[in-house]
Amino acid sequence: MIEKCLFPVAGYGTRFLPATKSTAKEMLPIVNKPLLQYGVEEALAAGMNNCAFVTGRGKRAIADHFDISYELEHQISGTSKEKYLQGIRGVIDQGIFTMVRQREMKGLGHAILTGEPLIGDQAFGVLLADDLCMNQEGAGVLQQMSELYNQFRCSIVAVMEVPDDQISAYGVIAGEAMGDGLYRVDKMVEKPAAEEAPSNLAVIGRYILTPDIFDIIRTTPPGRNGEVQITDALQAQAQNGCVIAYKFKGRRFDCGSVPGFVEATNFVYENIYYDL
Repeated sequence: MIEKCLFPVAGYGTRFLPATKSTAKEMLPIVNKPLLQYGVEEALAAGMNNCAFVTGRGKRAIADHFDISYELEHQISGTSKEKYLQGIRGVIDQGIFTMVRQREMKGLGHAILTGEPLIGDQAFGVLLADDLCMNQEGAGVLQQMSELYNQFRCSIVAVMEVPDDQISAYGVIAGEAMGDGLYRVDKMVEKPAAEEAPSNLAVIGRYILTPDIFDIIRTTPPGRNGEVQITDALQAQAQNGCVIAYKFKGRRFDCGSVPGFVEATNFVYENIYYDL
């Protein structure tokens, strides 16, 4: 079983300024729960109890959220408001939380490499909290992918079909269909123009990575936008081994954009939220 999940959370969240000037974007609430907590709960449900955060300056709220607040606990103990802490108490009790800082923003590949000391020599999940994934009919996306890893023992990326006018915002894969929404990847391209995209299958923020990815990232030169792209490292891994793309079951919201964030908030309020 995969036990660790890496959360790259060092980004500035510039699309949500001025709200994110002094607040971590991952702590913005979807109704009454921070975006990052949804991701941590998804990882815990997949058996990934060791949550490793790659943070940056101004992100102390993340550490504080996944810790006990003694003053708050004392103030509301025995009152009707105490019930609102039940969810986060369960998360804190179930998870192990470690952190390392990414001192420079050099791309997702670099962020993942920064987290190597927290991961070690084992396969691990990667979850980008900006991508909120919901599956009301079964297992979460990371659990789906973890079960596939137990079968294939290679890196796995979650993909979804996107329209041509959005394809340039994603890493895109092409490969041989294996059935049941699975593809053996032979090509990955970071943010191609629509006319240059090898398919309409875009990678979203869920990965299972084998530990050799760290050595591959170390030798991966900066790519698009001068950043170290995990897409380029996975392309190299696919050429020399195996990478599988998986069309996951569930719904994904792009909470890195204001429209996606609002859409997710409305969905959670109408379908999931309830007042304890």
